[in-house]
Amino acid sequence: MNRVIQSLLVLCLPVAALADEGMWTLDNFPAAAVEEKYGVRISDEWLDTVQSSVARMDSGCSASFVSPNGLVLTNHHCALSCISQNSSADNDLEADGFLAANPEEEIACPTDRLSVLKETEEITEQVAEATAGKSGKEAGEARRRSLKRIVQMCEESSGLKCESVSLYQGGQHWLYKYKRFDDVKLVFAPESDIAAFGGDPDNFNFPRWCLDMAVLRVYEDGKPASTPDFLEWRKDGLEPGEAMFVAGRPGRTQRLLTVSDLKYLRDVSLPHWLLRNVELRGRYIQYGSAGGEAYRTSQAALQRIENGIKVQRKRLDALHDDALFAQKTAAEQELKAAVAADPELAADVGSAWDDIDQANKTYLTFRDEHLFIEEEAAFYGRLFSYARSLIRAAAEREKPNQERLEGYTEADLPRTRQLTLADRPNYPELETLQLSFSLDKMREFLGPDSPFVHQILGKKSPADLAAELVAGTSLADAAVRTELWNADLATIEASEDPMIQLALAIDDDARALRKRYEDEVEAPSDLAYERIARALFAIHGTDAYPDATFTLRVTYGAHEGWIEKGADVRPWTTVSELFPRVTGEEPFRLPASWINAGSELPEGTKFNFVGTTDIIGGNSGSPVIDKDGKLAGLIFDGNIHSISGSYWFDEKLNRSVAVHPEVMLEALDKVYGADHLLDEMTVVN
Repeated sequence: MNRVIQSLLVLCLPVAALADEGMWTLDNFPAAAVEEKYGVRISDEWLDTVQSSVARMDSGCSASFVSPNGLVLTNHHCALSCISQNSSADNDLEADGFLAANPEEEIACPTDRLSVLKETEEITEQVAEATAGKSGKEAGEARRRSLKRIVQMCEESSGLKCESVSLYQGGQHWLYKYKRFDDVKLVFAPESDIAAFGGDPDNFNFPRWCLDMAVLRVYEDGKPASTPDFLEWRKDGLEPGEAMFVAGRPGRTQRLLTVSDLKYLRDVSLPHWLLRNVELRGRYIQYGSAGGEAYRTSQAALQRIENGIKVQRKRLDALHDDALFAQKTAAEQELKAAVAADPELAADVGSAWDDIDQANKTYLTFRDEHLFIEEEAAFYGRLFSYARSLIRAAAEREKPNQERLEGYTEADLPRTRQLTLADRPNYPELETLQLSFSLDKMREFLGPDSPFVHQILGKKSPADLAAELVAGTSLADAAVRTELWNADLATIEASEDPMIQLALAIDDDARALRKRYEDEVEAPSDLAYERIARALFAIHGTDAYPDATFTLRVTYGAHEGWIEKGADVRPWTTVSELFPRVTGEEPFRLPASWINAGSELPEGTKFNFVGTTDIIGGNSGSPVIDKDGKLAGLIFDGNIHSISGSYWFDEKLNRSVAVHPEVMLEALDKVYGADHLLDEMTVVN
């Protein structure tokens, strides 16, 4: 029976035997498989260097240290929130770029935070003890309380920032302990016309010509932080066929999901997301067509949503691939049969698959209410989020830490405070557009007779209520938010601010929806996945990588192209190939700096390149690292085939896309005259 199950794991569980597939944790990196395939030996010292020099951006990207004085390399699109927050009609950093001549000119990024992993500790047994003998919502509540307690104790004893991490769909639980940098500043960003050259038409395609890079700096005690562990540059990059490694924080894959959960994504979640956001994209485009400030202030939001639409559309296409879905279905059915034939496994796994299926059916009975009211799909924009955060922070601080909502525990509050109180520009017209749209979608999906629709809209239209709320609230003022953050709940409840009053009016119902989701959907699913994972571990151990969870992973592969429609795709592009694509119109427009310096850039300078490394969203900003631990590129995208990597990996087609070190260093030198940055970044470690 074990032989039968082993053969099924090739389909059910991602394992090292599947070529370059895998987003590996550092404690379980398949060094032997890498050495066998590429003749490269990855040592513990190499992995230690990766851990200490690769950072996580809490905005959802990766980054790496590139100097001993806190310089950080990431993507332009990963720094876009900082760039846009510091832009204005008179000083448009998105359009014009930015370069600080010295540290005194570096600009604060109010909502950015970087984290560097220092230690990990497995706590699976502790969590198992807390949930032993419990089922359903009791197990879920016990698990949540236990994890909050463990995290709190970790922070008190270690002095580090601790997070609980679930791997293998709950089969393992870990503590990840981080050093955090809350003081982040912008040092360099190119113009958006070259950072995102080709725009949405080129997005997830290759060949590409994007200088999608930005340089930040982290500070401690008001001074540039000391970062002795950093990556040295390898200016010439990789040779074709050479082994390459990507270290970063892939956001989320769903390769271990059951067929029931994949069907839910295919039939419910993804179609709804696309339907809603394609319409929102149209509203952004219409709004920005007025030009001027409307155009400038909507571009960051438009770029995010266009990227998201392409991702979710291709994910939906992947789930409609009949052959692959049939393969997944057959593998699951065979695994179920194999488990049922083993009395010990059958007793432990029990009704796990049925429990997940029932949880999905249960969720469909209240999904729309939960999505729009608790998940804030009805209240798109910062102003309502500010109101809810202020109310819940005041309410949750009055509770014991283990009883608080996620986001408001002692470990989470600093980040919630930073996001709530950061002094960011406010664009009332854009906020009104977003809120009006989301209220309209609430009425469409919940129906005009919904009690929530009656309570929130009353006799007003979505457009009228949105305009009234945005015009009447004072929460755009960071000083007002700070005063309310420091107030008690009674003071906030006495506020006459209409956005505060709306958030208060629905908070009890929103909390009830959240609790119902945790008890009736999350808890039984989590418990079921834990049982399935235990069965897989009993058979196969941990010779497989877990799904991505925005935690540090290393992937391996080679600098190789692929065959597209019968033609070879060369794995790199050059500067000389950029200029023939320029039309002078967005998105194929070059900034003046590149037009003026074009003749100074060597024509053969490599621009972007691809490799077989397994990546996903969240890997943006990840360094490409060679066998010697040197920086050989900067991940910024995948090709169109890589999007299906959320669910499965195809080594023949999936490719990661990176900025080549040659073009980054040449551009800093010949286009931007950033000699001081080059001097700092090219020191030898």
